[in-house]
Amino acid sequence: MKLDVKSYEEKMKKSVASYEYELSLVRVGRASPQILAPITVDYYGCATPLAQVAEVKATDARTLSITPWDMTLLKAIEKAILASDIGLTPQNDGKTIRLNFPPLTEEKRKAVSKDVSKLGEDAKVAVRNIRRDANDKCKDMKKKSEMTEDEQKTSEKQVQDLTDKYIKIIDGMTDEKIKSVMAL
Repeated sequence: MKLDVKSYEEKMKKSVASYEYELSLVRVGRASPQILAPITVDYYGCATPLAQVAEVKATDARTLSITPWDMTLLKAIEKAILASDIGLTPQNDGKTIRLNFPPLTEEKRKAVSKDVSKLGEDAKVAVRNIRRDANDKCKDMKKKSEMTEDEQKTSEKQVQDLTDKYIKIIDGMTDEKIKSVMAL
């Protein structure tokens, strides 16, 4: 019997996808509608994602425009943005809400780079935890005589190769994001 390496690879892919999503939420001084993805608005007593109650678009590199489909939501959207931790103050003109992204200072760039590095480390830890789970499963299967020692070594090698592959992908994503932050 062999270890199902594909299932562990899928878990690693999900960890990388999750990391990619977290990176998309990092504010780098450019206007991106993705930054507002976690914000929910109280819409008739139900917490609804902002993108479902308003059009969110980048009007230029430093400005987001939010136009609600129901104008009675302007105050609720403004309140939700202020309550979030994105660090931007909405400007309400009665029809749309504008968010201006100030350019990043050198200090802020370094802080964002540090945050990105921490997110990258967390993602690598998640991948390593999957490797540990797979190796524990191999040892358990060997102990129960469901796997030979050679099969165990082969499976552990395959899992280590996958781990190295996904760690390298995470490092590349981290380096790319840090370069984009520092280039602003």
